Amino acid sequence: MSSDPKSWSIGIEEEYQIIDPHTRALTSASQSILSFIEPDLQQHIDSELQSSQIETASPICYTLSEVRNMVIHMRAGLISAAAKANCWIAAAATHPFSHWNEQQITQKPRYQQVQQNYQQLSHEQVIQGCHVHIGCPDRELALQIINRARLWLAPLLALSANSPYWLKADTGYASFRSIIWSRWPIAGPPPYIPTSAAYNDLIRLFIRTGTLEDASHVYWDIRLSEHYPTIEFRIMDVCMTVDETVMLTGLIRALVQTCAEQARQGIPYPTVPNEVLRAAHWRAARYGLEQDLTDADAGSIIPAHELIERFLLLLRPVLKENNEWAEISTLVNATLRHGNGAMRQRTAFKNTERHQDVVDFIVAETARGVAQHPLVAELQHKVAQH
Repeated sequence: MSSDPKSWSIGIEEEYQIIDPHTRALTSASQSILSFIEPDLQQHIDSELQSSQIETASPICYTLSEVRNMVIHMRAGLISAAAKANCWIAAAATHPFSHWNEQQITQKPRYQQVQQNYQQLSHEQVIQGCHVHIGCPDRELALQIINRARLWLAPLLALSANSPYWLKADTGYASFRSIIWSRWPIAGPPPYIPTSAAYNDLIRLFIRTGTLEDASHVYWDIRLSEHYPTIEFRIMDVCMTVDETVMLTGLIRALVQTCAEQARQGIPYPTVPNEVLRAAHWRAARYGLEQDLTDADAGSIIPAHELIERFLLLLRPVLKENNEWAEISTLVNATLRHGNGAMRQRTAFKNTERHQDVVDFIVAETARGVAQHPLVAELQHKVAQH
């Protein structure tokens, strides 16, 4: 097994909100924004289920510096195109006050079929996530990695949690997005599956029983990609800042490499029941970094900061070997110190008790260190004053 981080390719998908600068509400302007995307980014930015959403998908990266540069480049291009369409871009997993019944399903055959099949569920999917792909052409190994990595998804959700508000209410959750998402038929943590043959049998059963139309509708928190030779991590909320996206990417690739080495050595691991993992993910969605979380590997409950420290300890050898320990540990400690997105959104609301000001804060954070245009510069100045 190569320990060279370049052996484990990276791809990142981030979903964003489109904001009306005057009302701070969501606006259905994805097609208008897409018309202003520069040619070099057109294949990397596309519409999403709701026309008030837009998505970026990076080219293949091999280093964290490439990841950082590409996320900055894509956000800058998207923010610039949105400005030409008189819109803003916000990286948060739910909008603080816009209602789902005011959104429009994007007019694409796939999305129209989703609407037909899932009805009300599709209309309420006004949520934004971050998906990280790590290359692993060996499908059998990829499944063994998933069986181990599924024990460590709760820390990723707690660190990324960025959706406390829904329809003007504080939900009490750090990641309400993940609660909304959990209602889909095949969502949540994947079950323990011993072999790729057993995996394929299960997918065929889902299709044969009408649960899914095809394997691309398997929406587990971590899954084998059907389109690329990758392992796809889907549990995370979209993060406000570039730093947080880089942090998650570094942690995820190190987790994949660590689990691959464990599989190579035949190190035993607990085959935790799905019910335990689902409850662990619920606690991470509910409390984020502010209360006890479940350590599924140890079968215990511990303060969130301790679980994150255990997670870092697990990944430290690989992160050091990748020369990424200093960067990733610094970013994780900064998140523990300043709070995840949900905590920072709540602080922004506490300052003025206006949901519109929370949107301003999110927009400013989304563009921090990325791009400047007059509207965003004004917002960042306003946020700094608070």
